[in-house]
Amino acid sequence: MPHQAKRNFNISPLRVFASYYRPHWKLFAADMFCALLISAVDLVFPMLTRYTLEKLLGQNLLRLFVCVVALMVFIYILRLCFSFFVTYWGHTVGTYIEADMRRDLFNHLQELPFSFYDNHRTGHIMSRVTTDLFEVTELAHHGPEDLFISVLTLSGSFILIVTIRWELALILVVMIPLFVIHIAFSRRRLMAVSRKVKERTAEINASLESSISGVRVAKAFTNENYEAEKFSAGNESFKLARKGYYRAMAFFHSKIEFMNSILMVTVVAAGGFLIMRGRMNLADLVACNLFVAAFLQPIRRLQNFVEQFTTGMAGFLRFLEIMRMESDITDREGAARLENVRGNISYNDVTFSYFKKTRDADAASDKKQKHCVLDHISLTVPAGSTTALVGPSGGGKTTLCHLLPRFYETSGGSITIDGVDIRNFTLVSLRGNIGIVQQDVFLFAGTIGENIGYGRIGAADSEIIEAAKQAEIHEDILRMPAGYDTPVGERGIKLSGGQKQRVSIARIFLKNPPILILDEATSALDTATEQKIQRAFEKLSRGRTTLIIAHRLSTVRNAGNIIVLGDRGILQRGRHEELLAEGGLYADLYKAQFKPYKL
Repeated sequence: MPHQAKRNFNISPLRVFASYYRPHWKLFAADMFCALLISAVDLVFPMLTRYTLEKLLGQNLLRLFVCVVALMVFIYILRLCFSFFVTYWGHTVGTYIEADMRRDLFNHLQELPFSFYDNHRTGHIMSRVTTDLFEVTELAHHGPEDLFISVLTLSGSFILIVTIRWELALILVVMIPLFVIHIAFSRRRLMAVSRKVKERTAEINASLESSISGVRVAKAFTNENYEAEKFSAGNESFKLARKGYYRAMAFFHSKIEFMNSILMVTVVAAGGFLIMRGRMNLADLVACNLFVAAFLQPIRRLQNFVEQFTTGMAGFLRFLEIMRMESDITDREGAARLENVRGNISYNDVTFSYFKKTRDADAASDKKQKHCVLDHISLTVPAGSTTALVGPSGGGKTTLCHLLPRFYETSGGSITIDGVDIRNFTLVSLRGNIGIVQQDVFLFAGTIGENIGYGRIGAADSEIIEAAKQAEIHEDILRMPAGYDTPVGERGIKLSGGQKQRVSIARIFLKNPPILILDEATSALDTATEQKIQRAFEKLSRGRTTLIIAHRLSTVRNAGNIIVLGDRGILQRGRHEELLAEGGLYADLYKAQFKPYKL
């Protein structure tokens, strides 16, 4: 996994946000320095204008006037360069920060346990990684810059106006608190409605992902209109949330613009009154108006900052929600690598349960109810042996196997490999020694060769081909248009069910782990292909510890030990012939599967 900078995500959101500037501080410092120079230019111009009106025009000093005008042009050329730097490199810093956040979020998602994905829809997670962070670039760039320039320009304008006429500065003293109060109250309202927009966007993404993934099912049941109506309802909810945000933003901007206009009128009125009383000249009034204009520019920057802060921070807070989720499955301090595996596996009084939300009819909120899946299971799988887990659906067969690579954590008891608790091994080395072929095959968008090569990144082409031969898929691949470079399509849609299953089996042949878990690994195969795969599995399982989950009992007849799981835990143990002779659930299942059909 790529290196991820260690950050404390449990501190205040603003401190977490600020920590992302650290790797880019040189570029950020240059950006802020250019912003400082922009602010200085904006303050120099009114003073030069006042000097020109008061000293040069009145005395017809043409040569000096031309020099001052040339100086103004020069400083605005410099301002152009500063603005280019701020706009280009400032946004680049924002993009770097957004990319860093997205990288950290993706890496963190890789560390979260299966239980997180059991409870969160894919579309919601996608929205956190993409949409929620789009506005962070603008906030990361414009946020500090707008605040910095605003504070400098406001302070500088106020000080310079005081040097001209303190009475006009007093007007600003009265108006500034009104601006600040309005901005503070508006920020809360905008933050709330912006967060609602993010949530509605996530709902749309989740609905879209679900509908596109299930489009074939929708067509099969002719439910296209239902899907369209469902999406339309979510889209309407998003539209209403957006309208609420724009309504709050409209109130905010219009009030600020009104206050800006009133400020301009007040300064002109007060300046005119002072001129008529002989306490101020026209040059001073023009300069004061220019300073007020310079004063209003940072106010507008603050307007933009509030808007960017509400949208960017709403997305950042949703980012923090995920980053603050800690996985309950982590490496212990001092965890060792699992090496030289013999493959003795022991489940020692293992219990697994989880909490699920239920709605109490008499209560206003959801409550959690404990649901036990495995209850005090003890089981030993000798090294190099094959153990089959059979029984009705929901008996915990898959869960029992998923506890071995620690996809879930046991609620009680322990699991050992070669006598050592699996929690004493690093997760990477533990899972690296376990190969899993699942019933629900997932293939990545790419080629067949790439999907087989996923079993061991960096494997040679010859090794990939050999793995395909062992999985009985090599001949099928050669008959495809581009051989091993044939695209499999989204989730392997261009392959048949049996081909997808055999590609996933080839991945395990390539990985070549000492421990195997076969979860209904041949369920999608026809009888002839199943027999070929069974022979391949027998060859692969030789000398390796193998756990087989099966509903088709024909695939586990030769297993050294068969475990029958039911609602009360382990009901029966033994070989195929012994369990048939014993009777009970196994014999009932076997008879039900092989009972001849009556026409």
